[in-house]
Amino acid sequence: ADMGFDPMRLSDIQTDLNYARWAEIKHGRICMLAIVGMVIQQAGIHLPGAQFTNTDVFGAISSVGFAGNLQVLLAIGIVEGTNFKKHYEDGTPGDIGWGNDVLYKLSSEQQKVRQEQEVVHGRLAMIAFTGAIVQTLLFDKPLLG
Repeated sequence: ADMGFDPMRLSDIQTDLNYARWAEIKHGRICMLAIVGMVIQQAGIHLPGAQFTNTDVFGAISSVGFAGNLQVLLAIGIVEGTNFKKHYEDGTPGDIGWGNDVLYKLSSEQQKVRQEQEVVHGRLAMIAFTGAIVQTLLFDKPLLG
């Protein structure tokens, strides 16, 4: 609602949108990484090793194996665990404490613009990711080509 987009009117129900902003930024960042990863994977660029050569979006998960998936799950758990309390306190949404010196060197007006850009790009990435998954499921064709 503070960005002028609230089709479900959640701001009428939930007056403190800090948690919702955290969730939106987090999901936007995940989708930005996911859509770039899907395009790179289907372009044939991958890590060394036979387990990373599968270009199928859903088949790649099983190709990596249990240990690889466990490493990803543990990394996500560590990031989530170290930032869990920030979601419910007065922390700045999206500030997980990594490399934020660049943002804090900007003026408050520039910081607001950058934060709004991240929200907008995250929303676009969420739509792109959903479209890529639907295309893959419906047509069983790679995104590129």
